[in-house]
Amino acid sequence: MFEKILYFFIFLFGLAVGSFLNCVIYRLEKNESFLKGRSFCPRCKHKLTWYDLIPLFSFLILKGKCRYCGKKISLQYPLVELATGVLFLSIFNFQFSIHNQFSIFNFQNLLTTSYLLLIACFLIIIFVYDLKHYIIPDKVIYPGIGIVLFYQLFRIWSFGNWNLFRIWDLGFGILPSLFLLAIILISKEEWMGWGDFKLAVFMGLFLGSPKILIALFLSVLIGAIIGLILIITGKKTLKSKVPFAPFLVTGTFLAMFFGEGFINWYLNLLSI
Repeated sequence: MFEKILYFFIFLFGLAVGSFLNCVIYRLEKNESFLKGRSFCPRCKHKLTWYDLIPLFSFLILKGKCRYCGKKISLQYPLVELATGVLFLSIFNFQFSIHNQFSIFNFQNLLTTSYLLLIACFLIIIFVYDLKHYIIPDKVIYPGIGIVLFYQLFRIWSFGNWNLFRIWDLGFGILPSLFLLAIILISKEEWMGWGDFKLAVFMGLFLGSPKILIALFLSVLIGAIIGLILIITGKKTLKSKVPFAPFLVTGTFLAMFFGEGFINWYLNLLSI
């Protein structure tokens, strides 16, 4: 019973964080601080009250329209809130499945889970921002890289994993990003941008080797399938630009949750 209540509050917490991430995404575009100032309708600029800001539920109650000007509220807002809630719940469940008897009072478990939730927030912002504006903001990617690098080094030192294997694993996690760097240089940024390379470095530090290979493979595969569908339906052409960060982020989450399964499946396939 306690676990179900805890899961419920984790989901609610994810919804609330998702609402905050929407604010960050909007204010990043406007180059405004997301740490101060009340939320407002992006259309009529009317300041919103607390009952206008209940994650997901306010959107449903208001039927997707602003209470004050009546204009439609972008689907981005409830979708980001819902996605964040589901991801937070998935990460918590992922940690529980790893440790079998997850304890929020265990420092290492609490630190690792908090770290994964924070990284998920960075990835959600990057996903949505690149999808909307075709750019990965340095204000997000550089702090993200810094946090991941600091955590990995702290983990190696503090958790007693100070060995060459772990250091090599971290180093090899970055190497695949050179593949994206080569594409950028060869295409002169026509096929891919520098933001994608920075994101690949972020992914490599976060996932390590060999999960980064799985993430990049799935990203390219999903991107190719979606791109083909867009071309067939006439929504894009071969010359159209398609943001790649959403696919990289999707690949990262898939590798994080199912990477071990993919690796074991591949090794079993080789042993047949």
